[in-house]
Amino acid sequence: NRGNQWDLMGRYLQQILELEEPIARMKVIHVAGTKGKGSTCTFTESILRSCGFRTGLFTSPHLMDVRERFRLDGVDISEEKFLKYFWCCWNKLKEKTDDDIPMPAYFRFMALLAFKIFSAEQVDVALLEVGLGGKFDATNVVKSPVVCGISSLGYDHMEILGNTLGEIAGEKAGIFKKGVPAYTAPQPEEAMVALKRRASELGISLQVVDPLKPHQLKDQHLGLQGEHQYENAGLAVALASTWLEKQGHVDRMPLNHTDPLPDQFIRGLSSASLQGRAQIVPDSQVNSEEKDRDSSLVFYLDGAHSPESMEICARWFSHATKEQSQTCSKSRKILLFNCMSVRDPMRLLPHLVDTATQNGVHFDLALFVPNQSQHNKLGSKASAPAGPEQIDLSWQLSLQAVWEKLLHDDNKGSNSTDSGETSLVFESLPLAIEWLRKNAVEDPSTSYQVLVTGSLHLIGDVLRLLKK
Repeated sequence: NRGNQWDLMGRYLQQILELEEPIARMKVIHVAGTKGKGSTCTFTESILRSCGFRTGLFTSPHLMDVRERFRLDGVDISEEKFLKYFWCCWNKLKEKTDDDIPMPAYFRFMALLAFKIFSAEQVDVALLEVGLGGKFDATNVVKSPVVCGISSLGYDHMEILGNTLGEIAGEKAGIFKKGVPAYTAPQPEEAMVALKRRASELGISLQVVDPLKPHQLKDQHLGLQGEHQYENAGLAVALASTWLEKQGHVDRMPLNHTDPLPDQFIRGLSSASLQGRAQIVPDSQVNSEEKDRDSSLVFYLDGAHSPESMEICARWFSHATKEQSQTCSKSRKILLFNCMSVRDPMRLLPHLVDTATQNGVHFDLALFVPNQSQHNKLGSKASAPAGPEQIDLSWQLSLQAVWEKLLHDDNKGSNSTDSGETSLVFESLPLAIEWLRKNAVEDPSTSYQVLVTGSLHLIGDVLRLLKK
């Protein structure tokens, strides 16, 4: 994504996989952004599928199974089709790559595979979520998308994209193309200036889209939870409307920006689903033993991993747990956290704690764990090596130190007394889940409300364990 050997993508497509012409025919919606781009793509896909079109959706990362990245008509690609297209691309690349044209890196291969799948399956619309940045992202080989969108921008992947919002926005604006309409969610001024500058250089219109208003849904609710989703839904409506207009389906578009939406749009927005974003999962193992009462162990999953999304996550968790607390008298709020070592926890945890505190939520305990997903790259059936190995917990211990410093400096964010523990480090996620289950069973009068955040990989690992 720094542009290393960027020209190779063209050679893979033209000389090896012969996908250049099929991609040129594809009716693409291309979306970049720091947060909300996956939700925006999901809403847009759901709208157009509700309008009767055959859809292909490429997103990242996957949470439990690599097939989640490729959705056809709203469903993960079947194992049979995935294997067929995977080996088709893999074998062609293996046969024709060499020292001059090496095998593509992981995400570039995933993008090439998405193009192969969507062209072979003859989708009406292909929705592509940028993996990282925009300008040098593997999805940006599409020369003429139908429409482009930029979701909310913030600070993330600064080691690659730049240290200012202007630099980051400049990278995201790399998906803009001459003659292709572009839309953006509301942005901080510095980011908006950079987006408008790039649009002006290309001579294209860049329209700022307001968040959707609840009345436009005619008493329905968005399929994805959280107030911030109205912003993503607003952008999705603009992208879907423009795609419909460009394809000659003016009759299916909303009449204006303020009236209630057409029924197909509302159906799409209300039925959209995306795992790991503001997702509530009661633990079936513990709760099956407590048939006569409300769930005593509930996981609140959100893949927030930037300062801004931490604030949104904390507001959602505060709101969601208040709703549950009305039905149970006693609760413990626990944070289960990990983030990638390229991220600065001092930019993440304070935003989480401060926003939670402002919304009346204090954590009783924080648990820090390593991800398991380095052992689960290929799908849901892969598992950790059987043999014992030394686990490096230095990162988790440093996260714990940041947490403790936060609590002691601010004397906030935690309900724990001076004598009680405020944080624990576990050497594996299964041990942390086991500890939570044991405590919930031993203390059935208390509702354990566990916020899992900081990494989508962690979310995927938790979902995988809960489904076992």
